[in-house]
Amino acid sequence: MRVPGPQRRGPARARAGFTILELGIVLLILGMVTFTVSVSYDALVPRERLNTSVRELADVLRQARSEAISRNAEFLVEYDLVGHRYRMITPLAKDGSRWVEGVDEEEFRYATQWEPLRPGVEFLKLTLAGTEFAGELVRVRFDPLGSASDHLVTLTQPVYNTTFTVEVLPLTGLIRFHEGTYERELPTDRDFD
Repeated sequence: MRVPGPQRRGPARARAGFTILELGIVLLILGMVTFTVSVSYDALVPRERLNTSVRELADVLRQARSEAISRNAEFLVEYDLVGHRYRMITPLAKDGSRWVEGVDEEEFRYATQWEPLRPGVEFLKLTLAGTEFAGELVRVRFDPLGSASDHLVTLTQPVYNTTFTVEVLPLTGLIRFHEGTYERELPTDRDFD
């Protein structure tokens, strides 16, 4: 009977692992991919901030119109053109009762919290019934029939020189979006001939 002894293996096996050169190449490729992704992300974020600000403002405008119709009462949207924020003001008092104009103090009226625009996004101007406002508080109304104050809100990103305009139609209270600065001509008497 033969007892097995130490066996000799064939040629030396290749060792497992990476060389410094291979590891360096992998790290270089990962670095290039990371740089490319971060550059693309930085290019997308500014546009997304403006788009998000427009969507959030449009949501508040739609909500004010919807609440005005469903509650059969006038709702307001107030723009702070200096602080670059906005909020909805309801016809209710802070205690839940009906707020009465001329009787109740304005400070007792219920308003939602101020909604700031996204970082880097600002109000450029607000045009209300053909009059431009910049740098003040402006209120627009939505009535129970769904109509609204005729106004245009222009948002800007000064660093990237981009603008976007939200148009609120007066008779229907519906919203239209315009890339860039949009100016609507007011109707004249000749439009009705």
